Amino acid sequence: MNLFITGTDTDVGKTYVSALLVRGLRKAGFDTVAMKPICCGDRDDAEMLQAAAGNSLELNDVNPVWLRPPAAPYTASIVENRNIDLDLIRETFARLRENHRSLIVEGVGGWLVPIRRDYFVSDMAADFGLPVAVVVRNRLGALNHAMLTVRNVQSRGLQCAGIIWNNMDTTDDIPGTTNKSILEDLLDVPVLFEIEKNQQELVLGVA
Repeated sequence: MNLFITGTDTDVGKTYVSALLVRGLRKAGFDTVAMKPICCGDRDDAEMLQAAAGNSLELNDVNPVWLRPPAAPYTASIVENRNIDLDLIRETFARLRENHRSLIVEGVGGWLVPIRRDYFVSDMAADFGLPVAVVVRNRLGALNHAMLTVRNVQSRGLQCAGIIWNNMDTTDDIPGTTNKSILEDLLDVPVLFEIEKNQQELVLGVA
């Protein structure tokens, strides 16, 4: 399984879900590794992905571009007065893709977060050419954010593999109990996995 993991926003659980996928796929017999091409702020997300793959990659392969300001990549690059090295990102991706049967790539922030003035997370996903999975955190606003993201993925001619539904902070109110069924009714992509609060393992029946 190879996926580009995006989310409806920042802090929807992309790294948590990506790490679950990596561990589940490795347990199923794949040599799965993960990549987070850009980190802004700390490198905790990259370290979590590195650990999920049994520390089989160097941290600079998991995360080739690290910007210290905790902001969108384009903003952080302006603060640091440096250009984001897209060639390094592409070269690292190509090497990992060639050397591993299974690769999970986690984007930064949401689908249209700017990396450069004329280059966005969506452009990076298009460069990589992997099926895109959208992490949706079950909360008020999830329907709008999920539909905007999925439809933009599809409008670019990319394959939206489906939604990963994150119940990290689901409540018993009307949105919390109806969001998933409403979204399944409105969109033509499947819910690939449903992640429950504090879930530590994902059992994958893959060949």
